[in-house]
Amino acid sequence: MSWIVLIVSGLFEAVWATALGRSEGFTKLVPSLVFAGAVVISMGGLAWAMRDLPTGTSYAVWVAIGAAGTVTWAMLTGTEPASVAKIALLVGLVGCVIGLKVLDH
Repeated sequence: MSWIVLIVSGLFEAVWATALGRSEGFTKLVPSLVFAGAVVISMGGLAWAMRDLPTGTSYAVWVAIGAAGTVTWAMLTGTEPASVAKIALLVGLVGCVIGLKVLDH
């Protein structure tokens, strides 16, 4: 269950990071509210998962999922250009997250 919570928390990291960028320094209300809600869920889930999972592994997985999710969303929505190199690096990042899960006992 901790791994599922950690993955969902990582996805919410992508939500708050995207909303933070769209809030324009917290001058736009809706993205600012989305940021606030998503950061609470994301951090709360990370904290909950870290009760059972090692800190280093939890944090690395959380950041990787958030980073990969943020870049993927930006490419899908056209905010950032997609490239073969970016996609290959994202696949490598996700592979490393899977490796951390496999090595967790």
